Amino acid sequence: MSARSLGFVALSYLLGSISFAVLLVRWKTGTDIRSEGSGNAGATNVLRAHGKKLGLLVALFDVAKGGAAVLLMRLVSSDPRAAAAAALAAILGHVFPVFYDFRGGKGVATAVGAFLALIPIPTLVCVGGFVVLVALTRYVSLGSILGMAILPAVAGLFHAPLPAVGAAALAAVLIVFKHLENLKRLVAGTERKIGR
Repeated sequence: MSARSLGFVALSYLLGSISFAVLLVRWKTGTDIRSEGSGNAGATNVLRAHGKKLGLLVALFDVAKGGAAVLLMRLVSSDPRAAAAAALAAILGHVFPVFYDFRGGKGVATAVGAFLALIPIPTLVCVGGFVVLVALTRYVSLGSILGMAILPAVAGLFHAPLPAVGAAALAAVLIVFKHLENLKRLVAGTERKIGR
């Protein structure tokens, strides 16, 4: 990758580091979302703590910043490695934001935005799977984990560029890792369902 592309990878990380969960909740209520509910700076925790409208707004902004990172990179480079690196950098920024003591969210919405821009059809297939699974089980965490876990394989089936498949695999590992506590609660039968 060129020096310019590497600069945009860094910019993607900074873009991902903007925590809309923290900013919008603080603006709306004066509180820190990281001290509420699960302590996660993500849309699901905002939804549970502050309602559907604010949760949806956070989710939309998180999706948008992931997509913006990839689209901005494509303005300066046609290298698929650069676009994949931008996607991964935005997700890393969301999970480990430099502006918020590296305490961020779990990366799912930002990953959706990044991979919708990078590999739209495989991502839409996985988002569809997420929607169906959450509708059936009401576990957002389970839908998130399985949706991301199958994205690399689905991307491969659709003959996505190898850098995009690799970025999807790395993102899946990171996001599943961030959901380890959810997995433990799912196994124990104590995971909270959406709407409760």
